[in-house]
Amino acid sequence: MIGRHAWRFWLPALLAVFHAAAGAAPLPADADARAAMVGQVVMGILGYARWPVQPEAIRLCVAGQPAYAAALFDEQARPPSLAVQARRMAADDPALVAGCDAVYMGGLGNEARQRLLRRIVGHPVVSIVEDDAECAVGGMFCLDVQSDRVGFQINLDSVARSGVRINPSVLQLSRRRSSP
Repeated sequence: MIGRHAWRFWLPALLAVFHAAAGAAPLPADADARAAMVGQVVMGILGYARWPVQPEAIRLCVAGQPAYAAALFDEQARPPSLAVQARRMAADDPALVAGCDAVYMGGLGNEARQRLLRRIVGHPVVSIVEDDAECAVGGMFCLDVQSDRVGFQINLDSVARSGVRINPSVLQLSRRRSSP
């Protein structure tokens, strides 16, 4: 279970991401550093999510061939207050919807990504898409991973249809990041 004070860990990390996204302090262009920052952002998103029945450990499934998923499997990179079990699953695995509380996807073609997202619509599954920066396909959270920054967009319609509640702090950060 996530402690009441988990925001003290996640808020500074997310603020640093959005500060970098605004062009102030660019991230190292190194792929490992980007993967680590993506891991922080994903764990931050999961830390702000509340499911209708809160899982003891969040079952994070990784689908496709995402470029920045390595940090999601690194237990040392997770905050102690967030229990996450990460595993790889095929995007067309029938057990994916029932067996996952969150899905991180990347490296899928548009058709495969759309099929997967259609399968999870209406289910309490947080969807995080690595390669749809405009958030046009239907994922809840769409990462914008650049060589010097990591940010994300939020598809509020997808969030509302999922039944998963997202702490408003994440929504405010997303709106602030996307405004000119």
